[in-house]
Amino acid sequence: MFEELLDDAALTCDGHDCDRSLAEPALVFETDAGRRAAYECACGAVTVTVCRPESSR
Repeated sequence: MFEELLDDAALTCDGHDCDRSLAEPALVFETDAGRRAAYECACGAVTVTVCRPESSR
């Protein structure tokens, strides 16, 4: 499921006045509760995504 979300999502930076595309996460943390990924942008901002499995919703 996580792979489907990542394939369909066009991740962009959440930094102020920045809309750069984000590629590979700098840090990924996975547990039974879900997946968290941190993306570092060239502008210096860090964007964090959180994906939960459907079974935990």
